[in-house]
Amino acid sequence: MSLKIDQDHSRFRNIVRGKIRQNLRRYISQGEMIGRKGKDLVSIPIPQIDIPRFTFGEKQKGGVGQGKGDAGDPVGGEQSEEEGAGQGGKPSNDAGDHVLEVDITLEELADILGEELQLPAIENKGKSRIIAAKDRYTGIRRVGPESLRHFKRTYKEALRRSIAGGSYDPGNPVIVPQKEDKRFRSWKEDHEPVANAVIVYMMDVSGSMGDEQKEIVRIESFWIDTWLRRQYQGLESRYIIHDAVAREVDRDTFFKTRESGGTMISSAYRLCAQIIDEHYPSSEWNIYPFHFSDGDNWSMDDTLTCIELMKKEILPKVNMFAYGQVESPYGSGQFVKDLREHFASDERVVTSEIRDRDAVVGSIKEFLGKGK
Repeated sequence: MSLKIDQDHSRFRNIVRGKIRQNLRRYISQGEMIGRKGKDLVSIPIPQIDIPRFTFGEKQKGGVGQGKGDAGDPVGGEQSEEEGAGQGGKPSNDAGDHVLEVDITLEELADILGEELQLPAIENKGKSRIIAAKDRYTGIRRVGPESLRHFKRTYKEALRRSIAGGSYDPGNPVIVPQKEDKRFRSWKEDHEPVANAVIVYMMDVSGSMGDEQKEIVRIESFWIDTWLRRQYQGLESRYIIHDAVAREVDRDTFFKTRESGGTMISSAYRLCAQIIDEHYPSSEWNIYPFHFSDGDNWSMDDTLTCIELMKKEILPKVNMFAYGQVESPYGSGQFVKDLREHFASDERVVTSEIRDRDAVVGSIKEFLGKGK
């Protein structure tokens, strides 16, 4: 019975995964998953999965309960037209839409994202000082939990005992393991360093970056976080906002702040380089700066300063530098062109133009598709 339940549960999970994959691009572009995110789970509305339900009989027929009735009689009894209508509705013979709320882990969600966008596994740049304990099976012993029982070794011991005792019948080879026949896997705990990563998010919060542009950044950063957390056991996130000056903030402030000043992108790049130097040695950390802007900058001189900061202080230390340009009716869109001109042959620099929410999926693919 337990095996059948596990099989049914596995089939249901496969159906759910299929539905999520089918609707993943809509989930991403609308951002409806983000509001349902808990600590380790995301609650997802899955449409078009039929939910088992009672079928009621036709009106004017008796029902079954504690009173009268025979086997096979419809459930529900008589129902008035007003009762059938519900509160504020009209009676109808049409079936309703069935939407099922399903909880899925962030790890499963990341796997589905990787499968759908064909994202490669990240190539770790280095090992951190953080040590993780890992169980490694190294041998066989006579005692242990049933979950670690070694079937083949147990069977061989039982067969050996049966032959030695003269009870083995080749014509009817029934082998029943006894307690002394059982063998179990043994293990030891190894300690090894694990790959660690940090994402440094930077966003332009000047007046030209409106609420819709920030929501696009919020959606994309959620999926970037989800994928990279699946790749690394330890992932830290740092947040920098900037207009003419840059400052580090927490996550909530990052997505809610809006200023009205001008834009000097170099202030964010300078602060990013400082955070990396002070907290994340490149020999021990996989480092991912992500910068989002509408492409407006104060001057060409400041853009050239950004180029120099990237070449000398940022790129030598990072796995990848990602720049996402969110289309805005007020931004010039020039900065992405300047980056592409100066870093056309540098694979560490990945740029993406994000026209609207529908372009988020393609942008994620551009950023994460190389496995850096």
